Amino acid sequence: MILGKYSFGTGDRFGCQGEAQLKALLKANRQGVEITPVWNKSNREHNTIHSEPADTRTEADNAVKNLGWEKPYFVDADHISLSNVDRFIRHADFFTLDVAVYIGEKPSAGEVKAFKESCAPLGSRVIIPGIPEAIPLTDQVLEEAAGKYLRAVKEAGRIYRHIEAQKGAGNFITEVSMDEVAAPQTPVDMFFILKIIANEQIPVQTLAPKFSGRFNKGVDYEGNTEQFTREFEQDVLVIDYAVKNFGLPADLKLSVHSGSDKFSIYPAMAAIIRKYDKGLHVKTAGTSWLEEVIGLAVSSEEGLAVAREIYKKALARRDELCAPYADVIDIDTSKLPDPAAVDTWSQKKFADTLRHIPGHPDYNPHFRQLIHVGYKIAAEMGDEYIQLLQKYSTVIGNCVEENIYDRHLKRLFKF
Repeated sequence: MILGKYSFGTGDRFGCQGEAQLKALLKANRQGVEITPVWNKSNREHNTIHSEPADTRTEADNAVKNLGWEKPYFVDADHISLSNVDRFIRHADFFTLDVAVYIGEKPSAGEVKAFKESCAPLGSRVIIPGIPEAIPLTDQVLEEAAGKYLRAVKEAGRIYRHIEAQKGAGNFITEVSMDEVAAPQTPVDMFFILKIIANEQIPVQTLAPKFSGRFNKGVDYEGNTEQFTREFEQDVLVIDYAVKNFGLPADLKLSVHSGSDKFSIYPAMAAIIRKYDKGLHVKTAGTSWLEEVIGLAVSSEEGLAVAREIYKKALARRDELCAPYADVIDIDTSKLPDPAAVDTWSQKKFADTLRHIPGHPDYNPHFRQLIHVGYKIAAEMGDEYIQLLQKYSTVIGNCVEENIYDRHLKRLFKF
């Protein structure tokens, strides 16, 4: 299977926005930019919503059928490990192998020795075209790289071979993910990660590193945009070198996790992938869920009441809801509005506070992040919430489609 040059992960908490998401990609295709849809949902999200991977497959298949999509599409088992991958085997054809937890786990002396021997043909240093500094291949550098990443990539190899044994080689897309860690991976780190991936014979098509800066859920990038731009460009060059010299798949590309709403770095990413004619995969997880809440708020007083309830209950259970996402949110509780004030807001005020429009006077990223992690509240509403999504599906779908097409795809692909 080939993923395609550009692909977009359309996460969907409640499995109701598949058609709206696909409509946005159809619009992009009409502009001459072919973007492959990938419906992604993690094991954690399935457990919270009480859904199953089969539900995500059904959502994707129905959207494709109803809208007449005739090009490839995929269903991603997002952030899986060996402990939960079997739940997804039948229904997914894209697997994100999350091995971040194994970074820094000590490899055996034999494993380190084998890795160093595999690097011997590269010489004492590697010069990558376009990167001014050479990568030294001293014993110390190789041992440090092995100590950081060898066990993590070997775990990715174990997961990959487990999937391959059941689905067959070439019948699924493989992504390796290392983004959910505190320290970013430099372009030099990327070089060694890719070398180990090649040694493990993992036919990786997308790689999700931890970039410099903060990739908080549902809000813009926080960090040094110049540093990010420099590192992103070097990552692209390292991948190009690895494809040519390590035998990795020709369509290997970067994957940006928590990629939704990172508007301040989209121009740099767009310029770099155009400059080098490279692909890109962007994963969005909660942005469609946020648009559901916005859509409910503007649809009717009934919908607004539910949106207010989600916020009030999320505020009361803030510690519980934020704990699983502690590394990817930054909420200043002093900037969260009082529930009594929210009860006085109009439909427009609620939507303007939640909707990510940079520079809008009402936009509140702290409010947005709290609702982002508060989807468990909606899940606990059960059929009541799903019925409202169905009742106001046109308004909500328009919000989802507009968000993906106008605020995301237009910025990323410059049409």
